[in-house]
Amino acid sequence: MTDRMPVLYLSHGAPPLADDPVWTGELARWSANLHRPKAILVVSAHWEEAPLTIGATTTVPLVYDFWGFPERYYRVTYPAPGAPELADTVERLLRTTSTPVHRDPARGLDHGAYVPLVEMFPAADIPVLQMSMPSLDPAKLFELGRKLAPLRDEGVLVIGSGFFTHNLSAMRGQPDGPPPQWSAEFDHWGAETLAAGDIDAVLDFANKAPAASLAHPRTEHFAPLFVALGAQDTGPSPRTVIDGYWFGLAKRSVQLD
Repeated sequence: MTDRMPVLYLSHGAPPLADDPVWTGELARWSANLHRPKAILVVSAHWEEAPLTIGATTTVPLVYDFWGFPERYYRVTYPAPGAPELADTVERLLRTTSTPVHRDPARGLDHGAYVPLVEMFPAADIPVLQMSMPSLDPAKLFELGRKLAPLRDEGVLVIGSGFFTHNLSAMRGQPDGPPPQWSAEFDHWGAETLAAGDIDAVLDFANKAPAASLAHPRTEHFAPLFVALGAQDTGPSPRTVIDGYWFGLAKRSVQLD
């Protein structure tokens, strides 16, 4: 047995994810099949900040970074303990490679972090740390992930939280309705390319993937995947754990062992 943890890239959903019994069940079953992590490090599409910044490590508040939803979504809590030791380790790993690191002790978990964690680890008893993406450059994020790979041997679950296709202006239909062609084409390409282990093509998705500019008019929701791919370091091709669509957006989520 080993404490080495996998790496996850998941499509995190908006706050109404909690109302989707299919999706919440998929997330719950996924976490039930994982070894219990000693701590969780989350890189979310909703925190871009340079230099790289580490969030709260004592009391970890939630950041309700969304507007126009019913009041009940702003009452969600997730009182997970902070992870000060993990923060120190992350800082050490990055500073030894000359990566500048800042700290923001007031910055809590945004919805890209806590929405899926509520479903996957509802007891909120595992220390959680969130850090920012200092860039959207795929190669730089991949190298960042490589620097974080040693955390896996310390029982840390690294999660990249985004959305496999993300074009809110083009969302349509019902939650379980058929996807638009651009979303389906990009999702199919991504699934095949990941399964083939062609990481170079994934990193160059803007030039290689069909409908890339429609699937990701801005790339922040795909970008956490690059961190996850780097953190895998070595191993088998990523395997899909969750697929399908939500309002036409691909919710593909993968595990990297």
